[in-house]
Amino acid sequence: MTIFDDLAAEQERLEKILLGLDRAQWLSASAAQGWTIADVVLHLAQSEEGVEATAARRPLRAGLGAVAADTMDDRAAEAVRLERAAPAEVFARWQRARQAALAAVRAADPDQPLEWVAGPVKPATLATTRLAEHWAHGLDITDPLGISFPDTERLRHVAWLAHRTLPYALSLAGEPPVAVRCELTPPDGGGAEGAGAEGSGTWRFGPPEAESTITGTAGDFCRVAAQRLDPAQSGLRASGPYGATAVRVLRTYAA
Repeated sequence: MTIFDDLAAEQERLEKILLGLDRAQWLSASAAQGWTIADVVLHLAQSEEGVEATAARRPLRAGLGAVAADTMDDRAAEAVRLERAAPAEVFARWQRARQAALAAVRAADPDQPLEWVAGPVKPATLATTRLAEHWAHGLDITDPLGISFPDTERLRHVAWLAHRTLPYALSLAGEPPVAVRCELTPPDGGGAEGAGAEGSGTWRFGPPEAESTITGTAGDFCRVAAQRLDPAQSGLRASGPYGATAVRVLRTYAA
């Protein structure tokens, strides 16, 4: 399975959930502050339109590309405000956008970086960020509705992204980009290998000689990185001079 296959699987899982929602659920509050579930899906559609445009080497003229703001959060909020629509329209827009974006990143030159939020990234990495965002917003949609959304082995991509982003996250916090070792228990308890992982039964990221480490479940690690779980409420354990700081600044997205 490639990252593109796993991205498709994550989007298909969300699509099945969305197909089962009624209008009242679409218009109910999500776990993303100030957004309904329809707003969350609209944001995903706008983001996927951006992916398709950058993968096709075209300028982005709508959605996220149509607004300017000081932060990405402000930009996303304004884009959603400007383009709110009926749930059926939002759902259809996301379906079209996610299919077009997936086809575009699959077809892109794997060695040629594409422009994205925090700078150029290769297509596989861009697909990884999209999987992480669909998973995180899947939590925003399902948690308030009490819909089951179990962790899967696809979280290995989210964990890899969070570890890869640590130097950036540390620099934003004014900390040195030190090496951090992460040892995570996969959702099934073991036996799965992931991007950047090594060994059997545990996902390991980072050099073995790193002085600072983070250990715990992949689910907690990914939720903390996606800002869906307070580090203090997680089961993550940090050690070494920068372990606790690394947990505090974990992220899967650009500022």
